[in-house]
Amino acid sequence: MLDQNQVEQLQANLGYQFNDRSLLQLALTHRSVGTQNNQRLEFLGDAALGLIMADLLFINHPFASEGDMSKARASLVNRQALSALAKKLNINNLLVMALGERKNGGAERDSNLCDAVEAIFGAIYKDGGYEACYQCISRLLRKEMPTQSLDEIKDAKTRLQELMQQKGLALPVYEVENIIGEEHEQCFNVTCQTELSREISKGEGSSRRRAEQDAAAAMLTLISQQTSGEN
Repeated sequence: MLDQNQVEQLQANLGYQFNDRSLLQLALTHRSVGTQNNQRLEFLGDAALGLIMADLLFINHPFASEGDMSKARASLVNRQALSALAKKLNINNLLVMALGERKNGGAERDSNLCDAVEAIFGAIYKDGGYEACYQCISRLLRKEMPTQSLDEIKDAKTRLQELMQQKGLALPVYEVENIIGEEHEQCFNVTCQTELSREISKGEGSSRRRAEQDAAAAMLTLISQQTSGEN
């Protein structure tokens, strides 16, 4: 069972009180528990998040191009960004999952945390409607949105490539490890390797392009962590 004090704090941090608390419970339930899990809500929340962030960018940056808005949205709602938000909201301590998954670090895994955040957005949409979901996402993510021109926003792959070029090193190497699922609902798993990291980063997404972006973002995090550790 969820700790009710933590649940109340989560709702306060979200700025939203659930009418049907079972939806929040479901949003925090990992697929390792069984068939009653957060995957369907995650699917819904992912769609709502994409639309709402697009609308916020459209409103706040009236002269931005479609390409710049796409890059900005990808930067604002990638797996690393949503995982960081999940930890800020203490969702990692609220996830309901099988003991084996938790022992293997499942509560701290970026993919699980990202899914939980999106599932919560889906739960808010089902519980309170589009406007409630819009207000919650706007409240949580608006401050991360650039206030100036979007022209200089670059996606993770571009930033990683430019970093390698600045240092005169070979470009990152991306490889597809496997593709899971049916053709209409595939998940691509991709690795990224560079000369700047001793480790290989991994990414996943509904397309190869999205998975490579995810792996590039993870690689940038690895490089940053390793550089900080050397100082």
